[in-house]
Order: sequence, then structure tokens, then C-alpha cells
Amino acid sequence: MSESSDPRVYLAAERTLLAWLRSGIAVIGLGFLVAKFGMFLRMIRGTVEGGHPIASTIIGIAFIMLGTAMIALAAWQHQHFVKEFQGSFPPTQHWPKLSLWVSILVALSGAALAVYLGVSVVSE
Repeated sequence: MSESSDPRVYLAAERTLLAWLRSGIAVIGLGFLVAKFGMFLRMIRGTVEGGHPIASTIIGIAFIMLGTAMIALAAWQHQHFVKEFQGSFPPTQHWPKLSLWVSILVALSGAALAVYLGVSVVSE
């Protein structure tokens, strides 16, 4: 079996995309945690006044944007690989764009979360 018709090549590319998706979700979750950690520290200290913890929110938004970029770039790279792949795989019952659309939706959700956190800083 030649490398171009080996289904393991395509499946490995899909697993790689899903691993990047998982890593991007983890980075987005870390960003949300960091963004809200300043508020948690204020609650622990008992200081309600003093404004919004801007530093933790900015760092958290940076992590969220990094995770979003990771997912978007992985989806882009996977799409280009699928276009160049000349094998006879995937089978007809397989929807090869599913992982791509999940990646796009998660990336858009991460961007929306970053915008939400940014707007919450400005409004307070």
C-alpha cells in the first residue's frame, strides 16, 4: 500500500487536529481562570472596592486569544492537508469536515469569550 492511499495518514492528521483542539481549549480555560483569578483574590481578602483587577484580566485575555489562534491555525493547516491529500480515504460515510467545523466553532467561542472579558473590564 502506497503512502498516498494509506488511510492511517489521513487519520493521523485528524488526530493531530483534535490534539491541537484539545490543547487550545485547555489554554482558553487557563485564560478564563487567570482572568477571573484577580476577582477571586479580592473576594478572599475581603476588599470589594478598588476597581477591577485589570492585570489578571489582560493576561487572561491574552491566553484566550492564544488558545483561539492555536485552534484556528490548526484548523487552517488541517484544511490545507486535506486538500493536498490524494488518497482514497476517507470513506463515503465519513464527514471529514466535522473536526474542522468543531475547531472553527471553538475558536469563535474563544474569541467571543475574550471580547466578553474585555468589555467587562471597560464597563467596570
